[in-house]
Amino acid sequence: MWPSPSTRDLVAYDEGVFASVAANFVDYATRLGVPAVTAIPISALNGDNVVEPSARMSWFAGPTVLEHLESVRIDHDPRRRVARFPVQYVIRPQTAEHPDYRGYAGKIASGLFHVGQQVTVLPSGRTTTIAAIDILGEAAEIAWAPQSITMRLADDLDASRGDVIAPSDQLPTLTNEITATVCHLTDTPLTAGDRVLLRHGTRTVAAKVKAIDSRLNLDDLSQHPHPERLMVNDIGEVVLRTAEPVPVDDYAASRRTGSFILIDPADGATLTAGMAAHSLGWRR
Repeated sequence: MWPSPSTRDLVAYDEGVFASVAANFVDYATRLGVPAVTAIPISALNGDNVVEPSARMSWFAGPTVLEHLESVRIDHDPRRRVARFPVQYVIRPQTAEHPDYRGYAGKIASGLFHVGQQVTVLPSGRTTTIAAIDILGEAAEIAWAPQSITMRLADDLDASRGDVIAPSDQLPTLTNEITATVCHLTDTPLTAGDRVLLRHGTRTVAAKVKAIDSRLNLDDLSQHPHPERLMVNDIGEVVLRTAEPVPVDDYAASRRTGSFILIDPADGATLTAGMAAHSLGWRR
């Protein structure tokens, strides 16, 4: 015989236990820089508060898991984000119909662009204006993330795959040295002095791990300064030196152009995922 519903939950659906767990989790998330947390008490075994409100937890007046997933805001107004367009492909048909056509194709990483806007191509630093935007072969006056577009510029610039086009008044940092919060993903340790490839957007450059400044202890969010290495699943802060300048944003400002991966140059395996700048609250 199955136990009665009131005893299937190990804490008998006690409100105080839930409140204590939720408070501890919110405190932990806040220290990591997570801006908001929605705590929902559920019982997966019985389906309590998963789809329908639970009669066993009448003290909870919040949404069910399904209600929250259907209503939570998952995107942001592109007008409030810095505009970034990594060039993925240069289109030059050089046909009789389009003898001088030069289009830069790719997906807008963040923000929006419009015809007539002054932009800068990085890392060259050349400035021009947007002459036209094509979306699925049709002309458009404006485009925003995450649309895939072809952008045409007023001047014939030497832009190629891996370059980033950005508004001239909202430029990312062009740098050879990146401080980042990283999570190491492989069994092979990451150590200072390692030579790697850094893939940032559509650009891949050679890089070196200049230093490992700290490793995060997930139990109490304390820092272990200057560890010898990062092991699999370790989270830490590193300093990278790149062979070529990279136009990088703080991860908090742009997730697409503030993130990168480190690759093993020997076999192409992904080693580490990174977020530029001090991306977690424990460093603030």
